[in-house]
Amino acid sequence: MAVTIKEVTTRKELRRFASFPNELYADNKFFVPQIVSMDMDTFDPKKNKAFEVCEGTYWLALDESGRTVGRIAGIINHKYNKKVGENICRFGWIDFIESQEVVHALIETVTEWGRGKGMDILEGPVGFLEFDVSGVLVDGFDKLPTAYGKYNAPYYEPMLLKESLERVTDYVEYRIAVPQDLGRYKRFAALVSERYGVREGTYSSKKELVRKYADGLFHVMNVCYSGLHGFSELSPAQCDDLKKQFLGNLSTDFISVIVDKDDKVVAFSVTMPSLSKALQKAKGSLFPFGWFHILRALRHNDVADALLIGVLPEYRDKGVNAIINLKLGETFHRKGIKWLESTRELEENQSVQNMWSRLERTLDKRARIYKKTIQH
Repeated sequence: MAVTIKEVTTRKELRRFASFPNELYADNKFFVPQIVSMDMDTFDPKKNKAFEVCEGTYWLALDESGRTVGRIAGIINHKYNKKVGENICRFGWIDFIESQEVVHALIETVTEWGRGKGMDILEGPVGFLEFDVSGVLVDGFDKLPTAYGKYNAPYYEPMLLKESLERVTDYVEYRIAVPQDLGRYKRFAALVSERYGVREGTYSSKKELVRKYADGLFHVMNVCYSGLHGFSELSPAQCDDLKKQFLGNLSTDFISVIVDKDDKVVAFSVTMPSLSKALQKAKGSLFPFGWFHILRALRHNDVADALLIGVLPEYRDKGVNAIINLKLGETFHRKGIKWLESTRELEENQSVQNMWSRLERTLDKRARIYKKTIQH
């Protein structure tokens, strides 16, 4: 196959870039389409505060007839590179038909781009920031991904390995049964609260939660995630973006914020009803009916996704998780949630793994990041 690589330079081409996986997997029952307009905002330097510390370029792979057969993004997170002291070129948002020629053209293109920028390592799939989808699915092809996960065909990994890429680390996802009896959590939560002076924060609305605790929540996140692979500290502007786009769209019932005696955030957990089936029905667009499916999923669901969690180091192993599990467990019982699915979490992140260790769980999916040296 003759493959042509086209750099994305127009709004029309960017839409084509964002839409490609929805077309590639249109008939796959395990694929969860992303909202194209929202992905386009992620790729737009004017709308994504990640571009304060990142730069990115996007390419389409085209066949002889001009049909899209692949895509890839090249990203440099200058803040992260400075933090770790390495020159890393990230590749992300990679999708392709089952063709080694296409994969080779995509990887060679992003490698050459990285080489021209003075980068020494190619690594991915990784996004701009920790909150972007990362990894290639390598196990769990017969499971529905979370809305913040990503499906890809089984042929991705073997084809990427042929391009001299090697495994760096894995993400794992668990399916967790919501416990029916919350009695032990109530007893343990009361004991922990009394012993360490911590409690569930008080707020009566999303606006009040954001005003009182959002900055503290992001502080805990920056502290807890600082040592994780690929994470760079969130800037004030990025935090403001997340306040508006993320926290503002969540129900306070599905958020737990743990504070100390001075009302300072020491731990948190953010969950939400699963949007996977709703996004399948929306087929990549909020209009005309995508919003309806999403709103319905938020109100009527038996699955929730665990999005974010963090506990300050000095409060780990002190039972703070019991207070979080009690608040969320009561919400899940009240809302009819029977299952909790963890979104992609680094396998090395033991503090998160410990959250689920005493619950009935199964390892549902696994995704992988790769790297190779860029030859100069």
